[in-house]
Amino acid sequence: MAERLRRLLTPAIVLAALVGVGLLLRHEGPVAARALARADAVPPLLAALAANVGGLVLAVHAWRVLVPAPPGSAPGTPGPVRGLLAARIYFLGQLSKYLPGRVWGVVTHVTHGRAVGVPAAAMTSAYLLSLALTVLTGACVSLFAAPAVLPGQWFWLVLPVLGLLACLARPALATGPVVALARLARRTVEPPPDAAVRRAIALAVAAWLVSGLHLWFLALALGAPAVSSAGPAIGAFALATVVSSLAVVVPDGWGVRELTIAAALAAALPDGTAATAAVASRVVCVAAELGSSAVVLALARARLGAPDTRTDAPGTRTDADSSTIPASAPAPAPVPAPTPIGDSRVHP
Repeated sequence: MAERLRRLLTPAIVLAALVGVGLLLRHEGPVAARALARADAVPPLLAALAANVGGLVLAVHAWRVLVPAPPGSAPGTPGPVRGLLAARIYFLGQLSKYLPGRVWGVVTHVTHGRAVGVPAAAMTSAYLLSLALTVLTGACVSLFAAPAVLPGQWFWLVLPVLGLLACLARPALATGPVVALARLARRTVEPPPDAAVRRAIALAVAAWLVSGLHLWFLALALGAPAVSSAGPAIGAFALATVVSSLAVVVPDGWGVRELTIAAALAAALPDGTAATAAVASRVVCVAAELGSSAVVLALARARLGAPDTRTDAPGTRTDADSSTIPASAPAPAPVPAPTPIGDSRVHP
C-alpha cells in the first residue's frame, strides 16, 4: 500500500504544480512580461532567477541536516538523506505546496523517506522542525523591510530576533515542541544534535537573504533606486512568504504573497510598479522551482535509479530497508542434484 501511494504521489504532485502554474501564467504572466520586455531587463532577470535557485539549494541543506542519523550511529554521523536523494525529496515537497493544505508536504517526505529506510517519525519531526525554523528565520529577515514599511513603529519586531538568538543559545527551545508533540502522539523522536539545529538556522537565514535578492533584482529592472530598495525587497519577500504560509487553504499563498510584497515595496516603488514586481517575483519563483525540480528529478532518476534504490558507495546498493548489498557479490554455487541410489559417478 505504501509503495503504491509513493508511486502515485509523485505524478499527482507534478501534475497539480503544472496546472497551477498554467493558471498563474495565463492570468498574471503577461502583466509582468510586458513590464520587463526590454533588453536592459535581461541581466537583472537572469540574476533574479539565479538568486532564487541559490536560495533553494541552501534551503535543501537547511532541511537535510535536521534528518537524524540511524539509531545507534556514532556521534557526528551525518543523516542518511544526502545529495541528490535529499534534493529529490525536498523538491517534491516543494511542488506539493501547489495543492491546498500543508499535509501533502509531510506525506511526500514521509513516503519517500520510508523508501530509503528513514522512519516516518524521523522524517515528520525533521519536516516540522524545518518548517518552524523557516518561519522563525523568515520573520527575522523580514526586519529588513521594517524601517520602510513601519517607520517609527517597528521596534516590536525585534521579538523574532530575540527568539532566534535564544534558539541558537539553547536549541532545545526549537526542538522541544516537536518532541512534545511526538510524545502526545505516543511516538519517540530523537531531536537532532544542537550543532545540527544551529547549522540549520544559519543555513535558513542564508537561504532567505539569497532568495530575497531576486526581488531586489526585479525592483532594479523596474527602475527602483539600488540602495534604498535593497532592504525593503529582501525583507518584503521573507515577510510575504511567511504570511502566505499561514494561508493553508490557498495553494502556495497565491494572492496573499503578492499583496504583501506590493505593500512592502510601496515605499521603494510606485504602487503599480510594486504590484508588477510582486507578480514578476511569483513568475521567477515558479520558474526556478519547476526548473530546479525538473533537473533534480531527472538527475536522480538517472543516477539513483528507482525511488526505492540509491547508490551510497562504489560497489554497494542501498535498498528501502537500508541494508547494504555488494553490487558484485558472486552468485551462490549451484547445489548438485541428489545422487540416485546405485549411481556410481563421482561428483567433485
